[in-house]
Amino acid sequence: MTENNAANAEQDELVITRNFDAPRALVFKAFTEPEHLKNWWGPKGSAITVAKFDLRPGGEFLYSMRHGDGREMWGKFVYREIVQPEKVVYVNFFSDAEGNLAPNPFQIPHWPQEILNTWTFDENDGKTTLTLRGGPINATSEERNTFNGMRGSMQEGFGGTFDQLDEYLAQAF
Repeated sequence: MTENNAANAEQDELVITRNFDAPRALVFKAFTEPEHLKNWWGPKGSAITVAKFDLRPGGEFLYSMRHGDGREMWGKFVYREIVQPEKVVYVNFFSDAEGNLAPNPFQIPHWPQEILNTWTFDENDGKTTLTLRGGPINATSEERNTFNGMRGSMQEGFGGTFDQLDEYLAQAF
């Protein structure tokens, strides 16, 4: 990564931190095991179907998300780094059912094709602080600007997803 690209990546990074009243091992498990992940990942009212799950560097999580109105979309994570129970690094993007890169289903002009995400899990007194750091990679300046312009929407979306994780942790473990 060039110095300019590194500066752009840091400037374009979305950072969201959330505290959970659960030990780090459980929060990590909820994020890294498909039987748990499918119960809370995504917007409220959506149903996740796991098509492929291989948690290792180079492995993939391929899933479909069906919304309450019947619309279906596909997404894919390609894992880069797994440090149990501390960190997960992956690239995510919209895909087709075979896992190939696909246009964003929301038809947002200039949305970045790939997002690099780093999730860290820190424990203190039996509670977990989850920090998401994510931003576009291999993106044009237009794509970075679009990503930055959608920060509020992404924070709101992840807020709802993390609410579901909070509820799931309270019920499932």
